[in-house]
Amino acid sequence: MARKIMVGDQEITIPTFNIGGLAILLLVVGAWFVLSAFFIVGPDEEGVVRRFGKWVRTEPSGLHFKFPYPIEKVDLPKVTQVQQISVGRILKEAKMLTGDENILLVEVRVQYKIKDAAQYLFNVRNVEELIKDATESALRQTIGSHPIDDPLTEKKAEIMDEIQLLLQQMLDDYKCGIDIRQVQLQDVNPPQEVDFAFKDVQSAKEEKEQLINQALGYQNDLIPKARGEAVTMIREAEGYREERVKRAEGDASRFLSVLAEYRKAKNVTEKRLYLETMEQILPGIDKVILDEEAGNLLNILPLGNLGGVMKTGVKK
Repeated sequence: MARKIMVGDQEITIPTFNIGGLAILLLVVGAWFVLSAFFIVGPDEEGVVRRFGKWVRTEPSGLHFKFPYPIEKVDLPKVTQVQQISVGRILKEAKMLTGDENILLVEVRVQYKIKDAAQYLFNVRNVEELIKDATESALRQTIGSHPIDDPLTEKKAEIMDEIQLLLQQMLDDYKCGIDIRQVQLQDVNPPQEVDFAFKDVQSAKEEKEQLINQALGYQNDLIPKARGEAVTMIREAEGYREERVKRAEGDASRFLSVLAEYRKAKNVTEKRLYLETMEQILPGIDKVILDEEAGNLLNILPLGNLGGVMKTGVKK
């Protein structure tokens, strides 16, 4: 109930307080203050505590205490969740100038996650837009340092690594608390206007590589074979040389032994050599023996028989 009192000519109403209601209100407010002082951080989160809007600490997963609202507030960003953005889906973003002044249409996908929750929340206003702009910058810088063949052929993986490294350096300079997990070149193609000409060039290069590989294969097959033949010829020549040397040494040794006998008995040695030579020659031919002491007998040489022998020898 309210009381009314007179002050001069004016009547003033003074409200009366309900002690019980006030106690309940204070109890509810106190309970709310106590409950708001505790907070839980999930296993995939970090608790970023702000006191009057200013960052004071970052809490890991679990149950934690803070000053009641509005003194301290907590943000719970998911730090283990991998997110992704794409650059190059529209023509303006996709056009890239290569190091040899050709044009490519490139689309890239970037996967990232939060590595510093406080930096992620407070240092940059729009993190996703920053990542997109930095990705486009790193992509243009990297593609611009390579000829057109590199991102289209075997150096594609190397270029993705270069983009990721450069992009991470840019984001670290901004202190935005982002960790780049992967960079993937989704589509890399020349503009449609020159696509056919480019494919012809690529086909010619592939044919060139094929011919080179065939030549290398022929070389790898021919060289070992030639080396093997050379080794065989060298070994045969060495064997022939050894045989000739040994034969010459044997002939020289026999000659020296005969020379020694010849010096000891000249006539005997000459006779022996003559007989040995006749022994080798005579067995293979017909012989006519004449007796010098036959007197006045007429010696007739059987030319007919010898002629038959000679003819027979010619036929053989």
